[in-house]
Amino acid sequence: MRATLFDMDGLLIDSEVLWHRAEVEIFGSLGVPITEDEDRRTKGMFVAEVVAYWYQRYPWSGPSAETIVARLLDRVGELVESEGRLLPGALRALDLAAERGPVALASSTPYVLIERCLAHFELRDRFASVNSAETEPFGKPHPGVFLSAAANLAVVPTSCLVFEDSSAGVLAAKAGRMSVVAVPTPLDRELPAFGLADLVLDSLADLSAQWLDRAFGR
Repeated sequence: MRATLFDMDGLLIDSEVLWHRAEVEIFGSLGVPITEDEDRRTKGMFVAEVVAYWYQRYPWSGPSAETIVARLLDRVGELVESEGRLLPGALRALDLAAERGPVALASSTPYVLIERCLAHFELRDRFASVNSAETEPFGKPHPGVFLSAAANLAVVPTSCLVFEDSSAGVLAAKAGRMSVVAVPTPLDRELPAFGLADLVLDSLADLSAQWLDRAFGR
């Protein structure tokens, strides 16, 4: 390995629950029957794809898809700034990765919310490149955002190590011929995609410097 690519939501930031809350609020107001205790089945998808997913199943009249996307991004940003926290081991994982090569962010989240979150947690300077599926033809599980991140670091995909929490992200990284460290939630851990990961952790706090040394040939 020569470089590391990190996802953001649910991996570095405890924001998946905040995304779900925002979706329950906003889609619920449109008549989409999402509940608080329901698993977030659209985890890892680009926000415009999430809106399309629910519209296809429960079409609503009134606000456009673009309006709903903007409402979701604004609400998640508010929740991150008021309640969000870095997940255990996130800063240490970033430090360990940076000691071994360049680090990029590769997220399904649009740039406006990525930058808002990175600014809130003072993380922006930790990444040599920030990449969003917003500018890709397809979101995860398509590998586009990871391939763009690798290109922006001038590192071939096969020399990139990806950290992901979602099954869609693991599939995207593997489709890009990259190695993957997966950090799924307990509910997600049994999903078949995580069987493709090179390493599965319960938490970033469990990341071993020795494992990284072997991965980077040190």
